[in-house]
Amino acid sequence: MEQKKMKAVVTYAPFDNRYEEYPMPELEDGEILLKVKGCGICAGDLKAYHGGIRVWGTSEADRYMEPPCIPGHEFYGEIVDMKNKDSDYEIGDLLCAEQIIPCGECEFCRNGVYWMCQRSAVFGFKKYGNGGFAEYVKLPKTALTHKLPKTFTKEQCALVEPIACGMHALERASIAHDDVVVISGLGAIGLSMCNIANLALPKMVIGLEVREERAAMAKEYGADIVLNPAKTDVAEEIRKLTGGYGCDVYVEASGSPKSVGQGMNALKNHGRYVQMGVLSDLVTADWNTIGDGKELTIIGSHLSAKVYPAVIRGIEKGLIKTEGLISHCFKLEDWKKAYETAEKAPDAIKVMLEP
Repeated sequence: MEQKKMKAVVTYAPFDNRYEEYPMPELEDGEILLKVKGCGICAGDLKAYHGGIRVWGTSEADRYMEPPCIPGHEFYGEIVDMKNKDSDYEIGDLLCAEQIIPCGECEFCRNGVYWMCQRSAVFGFKKYGNGGFAEYVKLPKTALTHKLPKTFTKEQCALVEPIACGMHALERASIAHDDVVVISGLGAIGLSMCNIANLALPKMVIGLEVREERAAMAKEYGADIVLNPAKTDVAEEIRKLTGGYGCDVYVEASGSPKSVGQGMNALKNHGRYVQMGVLSDLVTADWNTIGDGKELTIIGSHLSAKVYPAVIRGIEKGLIKTEGLISHCFKLEDWKKAYETAEKAPDAIKVMLEP
């Protein structure tokens, strides 16, 4: 019997995505089939399209991407089939899945640190982990799934994944009530971090952003002050706002290499630097600032760790805002226009694709 087909955006090589017929997923024991309702476009999807070395490597030996595969890890959908007899889910339930497909066997998975899984398989980059830029997506047995309330809008459903990444970064920052917190880069995740950081009631939240539309929106999302790195010396302005000391926490969410040195300059002695954004190039910085200078704490933040339930509850309770974070929505076949909008439109925050 000929395998059923679906429409999907398929990655073959850098600059080579194709909207085409693709074999429908076939389920094995423990797996779930979702009819995709929506999938956000991540900066990582754009960097992969443009041949980012972190995804494509320098040869097949160090290549993370396994083409041909279907991109998209910010998806949600409706259960239409499943082979999991012990599941509490039912056909018709709305689900999202965490972006990583843990192996369940490595040291990290066995110790409960699944987001650091040695296999490091994120939906949308592997043949066995096709993503949500398609009509259907298969959730493997080890995928981490979460039921979404029927009351959620499509925007709220699609935003759980990016907001969870931001929440994990802020957990890593260990924000205290007397901290001055800086969020560098106010895309959908950065804006949400302004909101979530405020839930910890710090002394001040400062946003950094070059786009005026996002800067204006940041005030609605809880930023007390927004500075434009293209128009002002950010580190100097932050010291002026803090009695000459600097900020306690600097969360880098822009992916700009320039933001790294800026953050080290803006931090006070014993400050905490959190790297969440995926940097577009190698970074040069004065590491003496870290050691024989300010004695900084440098913290990494990878994906989202055990925060999906909290994000879903926060949205449901109205504590976590989502209004306006999805700025554009396109049909799947219009993925080229969607990518272009995400990259170039001044008013773009988060762009979503719908099959």
